[in-house]
Amino acid sequence: MTSDNSFNYRTAVQDFRRARQQAAMRQLIARLTGKSAELLSYDVVEDGLQVLGTEEHGVIEIELDKIVGSVGRYRDFTRDFLPKYDNNAERWARVKAAVMDMRGMPPIEVYQVGEVYFVKDGNHRVSVARQLGTETISAYVTEVKTRVPLTADDDPNEAICKARYAEFLQKTNLDKLRPEANLLLTFCNQFPWFLQQIEAHRRELGDVDLETAVTRWYDHIYLPVVELMREQGILRNFPRRTEADLFLLVNEHREELEAALGWEIGTETAVSDLAEQEQERKRNIFRRIGTKIRQALTPDEFEEGPAPGRWRKRQLAAGRGDRLFTDYLVAMRGTDADWHTLDHLIPMAKWEDDRLLGLHVVSHKSEINSPRVKALRQQFETRCREAGVAGEFAVEVGEVADTIIKRAAWVDLVATSMVHPPGSQPLDRLGHGFNRLVQRCPRPILAVPSGSTREYGRHLLAYDGSPKADEALYIATYFKIRWDTSLVVLTVETENTSPAALEKARHYIEQYGITDVTYELRQKPIAEAVLETAVAHNCNEIIMGGFGYRPVKHLVLGSTVEHILREFHQPILICR
Repeated sequence: MTSDNSFNYRTAVQDFRRARQQAAMRQLIARLTGKSAELLSYDVVEDGLQVLGTEEHGVIEIELDKIVGSVGRYRDFTRDFLPKYDNNAERWARVKAAVMDMRGMPPIEVYQVGEVYFVKDGNHRVSVARQLGTETISAYVTEVKTRVPLTADDDPNEAICKARYAEFLQKTNLDKLRPEANLLLTFCNQFPWFLQQIEAHRRELGDVDLETAVTRWYDHIYLPVVELMREQGILRNFPRRTEADLFLLVNEHREELEAALGWEIGTETAVSDLAEQEQERKRNIFRRIGTKIRQALTPDEFEEGPAPGRWRKRQLAAGRGDRLFTDYLVAMRGTDADWHTLDHLIPMAKWEDDRLLGLHVVSHKSEINSPRVKALRQQFETRCREAGVAGEFAVEVGEVADTIIKRAAWVDLVATSMVHPPGSQPLDRLGHGFNRLVQRCPRPILAVPSGSTREYGRHLLAYDGSPKADEALYIATYFKIRWDTSLVVLTVETENTSPAALEKARHYIEQYGITDVTYELRQKPIAEAVLETAVAHNCNEIIMGGFGYRPVKHLVLGSTVEHILREFHQPILICR
């Protein structure tokens, strides 16, 4: 060996030692971050990705960054081909010295799978080339065509997932039946769950052939959920997950909700709630801590509840077309007033094939299966069935108002009988369950007096231009468009409400091409003006925003809503 060759070899050995140190650091960082630093094994391709054929491409220049695995030596190097073991030193140094001696390197041999390469022969040459900072290398390329291609970003876990996906495709032929389909999962062991769903759907269809079952399941079960997730942008909240992952999560979440609530939960609700939960989780931790402290120090009576408009935003995101209400929560104590409320809701539910979800709250779990509760459940379900309306009944232990507020998140409207409206004195208002509902319920509330008629369709909208009144305007306009109700819009001029509020409502309604609406501007006092207008126009329902005062001021001064609840003996829809 000449002196130059000897010097180059010694230098190459030193370079190897530095490369080994870099490899150790890469492996340490990988353990700390959870991001794999391992090369992929070609065995995954042969054993799992369903090889369809091969094609020789001769010698071409390939990008070193796209070499992600090895046929037999994937354990000897890191993902960026740094040597992991000292016993590679001599061979590595010889290759490096040959390059320094200007003898160059012969082409390596690789298998191409998708957009990436696996080294068949020449692992040390690749390692040296990367250490030198070279971007490409000459290689004999054999393209291996597979059912599921690999990408340069795939780690060993993702490669295994793709292998299992290929097995799924072999059993279903989904990639041939629906070429645009991509059901790749990061939950690698869940592909059998897809197969179980397809088989269950096949039985529902009457034991049709597998091809029909696969396409019908994809078109009518899988794809509608995925399209809903796309519309709501839920994937933004789960950047590391695929659409198929989210399909699994939504189904699992819906099953958990149904088990907890005792009601059937719609896909739209499950998708929206899953997105909201993830957004909440990502909020600043100090904000969450502050909220918990506030909740601990603030009595329920002084909680302000969700911000106006949040319900409307969720309804629009649900993507249900022109349907605003599909599920009604009906608070059931078992009194005659509750059955009157149910009878009032049944025609509304029948119009659009909506669901009535009865809720009975007990104080102790021993009451859940009592004869009285069983009879209540049976009567509720019988009335719904005889009326041709979908009805479900749930029983829960807790405080009535708090339980309704909690469950309201899963419905579109809360309905309750109004036997004893809030009183006119502060002590009467303090602790009144209905006031707590109005303050904190995340959904509109329909209060139905026990003596109200069962007629429907002559609405009075009390509008003052406030955010909560805007929600009432939105719902009143929906009723007008959807059910062709009659509508009177009333604005009462006060020091806080100008005639411009009435014009604002008129402009909003007329943009939908609605012209047959009566508009009235009256002077305060507000409650008297609302009640007189309702009587003058023979209105059988008032739609209005919730409490205008903040909780403490409302406790002292009362509200227009409470005054109207005491005096108006027809249903009142309270929005927030």
